[in-house]
Amino acid sequence: MTATLSRPRCTHIVQGEQAILSDPEAVLSTLLGSCVAACLRDPVAGVGGMNHFLLPGNEQSVRGAEREGVHAMELLVNGLLCRGAQRSRLEAKLFGGARMLKGLTDVGELNATFAERFLRAERIVVVGGSLRGDRGRRIQFWPVSGRARQILLTAGTTLSLEQPEARPTPECSGNLELF
Repeated sequence: MTATLSRPRCTHIVQGEQAILSDPEAVLSTLLGSCVAACLRDPVAGVGGMNHFLLPGNEQSVRGAEREGVHAMELLVNGLLCRGAQRSRLEAKLFGGARMLKGLTDVGELNATFAERFLRAERIVVVGGSLRGDRGRRIQFWPVSGRARQILLTAGTTLSLEQPEARPTPECSGNLELF
């Protein structure tokens, strides 16, 4: 008898998007530079999700809100609650926030600080992740188990700010598992 290895179902998240899943075989992935991705889950409800935001934003922002952290974080938390999660059980992993260009405003730092402050205010415990630095990263997150993998990009790698028209499902493999 031959065992068949199936590939995990992979969903790629781009700027301004978020996804919430309860499939134990599903993987969420994204590419980050100065952007931040929050990976949240409720281990009891077996549901988790990831967002990807470009700028911290504020409560008064309307234009481009889907790319701003305040909007992205609210959508992710509320989406998890609608799928059976309880706020008191949510745990988070934060990734991204790199300083990609020296000499300009450090958007990565602003994003990282915003995400940490938001989760602290919402009393959501941060159990891991990797923020700041000077390199982009590819993130994979298994929303049900909470497992995450980070692959640092080589220095000087350029990340596209444009959303692709058609997004093929990326290969879900990596070489460095964090936790």
